[in-house]
Amino acid sequence: MFLYSKYYDLRWDTHIFPCEKYRLVRTRLLQSGVADVGDFVEAEPADDADILLVHTKTYLRRLYDYTRSPMSAIFELEAPLFYETLSAFFRMTGGTVEAARRAIIQRSFWANIGGGFHHAFPDHGEGFCAINDVAVAIRVLQKGGLIKRAAVVDCDLHQGNGTAFIFQNDPSVFTFSIHQENLYPPKQKSDLDIGLDDFTGDDVYLEKLRAGLERVFESGGYDIVFYLAGADPYKGDKLGSLRLTKEGLLQRDRLVFEAARKDGAAVCVVLAGGYADRTEDVVEIHTNTLTLMKEMRGHSSPFLGV
Repeated sequence: MFLYSKYYDLRWDTHIFPCEKYRLVRTRLLQSGVADVGDFVEAEPADDADILLVHTKTYLRRLYDYTRSPMSAIFELEAPLFYETLSAFFRMTGGTVEAARRAIIQRSFWANIGGGFHHAFPDHGEGFCAINDVAVAIRVLQKGGLIKRAAVVDCDLHQGNGTAFIFQNDPSVFTFSIHQENLYPPKQKSDLDIGLDDFTGDDVYLEKLRAGLERVFESGGYDIVFYLAGADPYKGDKLGSLRLTKEGLLQRDRLVFEAARKDGAAVCVVLAGGYADRTEDVVEIHTNTLTLMKEMRGHSSPFLGV
């Protein structure tokens, strides 16, 4: 039920992005007994044809070109792009595609222990995001006739501006982002945006999320929900000033999972961001999300298989 590869390492050893979190989350799942080795599927890279369903040929060519001078940042991508880094983006995109495909086929919950690069636009990267893996997965599934309608529930600290832009005026995909308003990035228009005040804590966050999910699912009938379960709304995050506790973040996860299950939608979880002072906190938050996902995955419903 988990897509992963040891090649997810983005090679940003001195960067604020905790690249080791993917490996550490997998290790924590195994050590805690939540998962065993058989629960993990090796992620294979997305190919150019898949990437080009979302991104432009010119941008893809530039991505390849920039790996030849990796100390340069590309466009607004705030990190160097080594060959291994681009390979990791391709592989994590493949992981999101495959996790979503398996979720649809099984009518169940799957997760990619990676992904969630929601700032990437068709023709450029932003933030720490070079390829918009969720958008690529949606287009691959649509092209293959596996889905008609999808929802993106983005609970990362930052607005999913690239995702919002890609699916503007596309009635087949509902984009919802709940985020800190007074913060990067420059905002695009999602189908539903909830911008939160600085220092928002558990109670207000969960109340607004509950109301937002009601609006997302009021029409219902989604084939799949992509859940960006960012760890960065946490009160110890270095890049933001929301004040959610670990318990509040777990309740956030539960609200999203319950809403999707009630709608009968398959679910694909991706990790998105997380920049706490202690990487262990990021790993714990992501592990809590995936542990709850597995628990809820095991509960039968009229729509979802056990």
